[in-house]
Amino acid sequence: MKITVLTENTAIDGFGAEHGLSLFIETENKKILFDMGQTELFADNAEKLGIDLSEVDFAVLSHGHYDHGGGLAKFFEINGKAPVYMSPYAFEPHYNGREKYIGLDVSLKENPQIVFVGNKTVVSPGITIYGCGENPEHEIDSAGLTVRVGNDFLPEDFRHEQYLMIEENGKRVLISGCSHRGIINIAERFAPDMLIGGFHFSKLPTDDVLKGYAEYLGGFETEYYTCHCTGTEQYEFMKKHMENLGYLSAGQSVTV
Repeated sequence: MKITVLTENTAIDGFGAEHGLSLFIETENKKILFDMGQTELFADNAEKLGIDLSEVDFAVLSHGHYDHGGGLAKFFEINGKAPVYMSPYAFEPHYNGREKYIGLDVSLKENPQIVFVGNKTVVSPGITIYGCGENPEHEIDSAGLTVRVGNDFLPEDFRHEQYLMIEENGKRVLISGCSHRGIINIAERFAPDMLIGGFHFSKLPTDDVLKGYAEYLGGFETEYYTCHCTGTEQYEFMKKHMENLGYLSAGQSVTV
């Protein structure tokens, strides 16, 4: 299995970067696109890497925020056949506070390639999409993000978040977008061999709280590759307190 970063907040030489995430995943039998970043940049970087997105078998949208689904229209333009699996709540009106809309382009909601899925969907043998689950063990921090219900703005519970589990050659690899439901909750729930995704720590100070997260995550028998909303400063700090953590930038790949 090979996971390649198409879009991320940072990039190696020759590739563009943006606040967003998009991953291209090659298993033994499937080609998968996980998220589409904020703009069409994921497609530009894919072309530079020699990746043909028209050959993607299916796509997964981790959650309904613009920095993960902003390139959705571009993907439909490139690939007119691959189903795009997402939560039925993905098109809810998501905001940062009360003013800034951070959701998806609702005009895309009726596209026939979109497939709304529930708490567990087996896409093919060894490839499963999981919903956010119920009643997480540890408290979720909405971090000022809201969902609009009528005229009210309610704290997000991130019920639109989902995760991709790939089991191949005796390894369980979990892909997450931002881990809004709490990276601790996710790590405990799935206990994968490898976890790739954002931890949503970028606004946390590099102090004992973040050190506690790092030490706790470091105690799992999981190899982590983080990116996007973790924050590079936070990553560098966490790396000092856990050995099983790496970072992926646009243009880079990891092979399992």
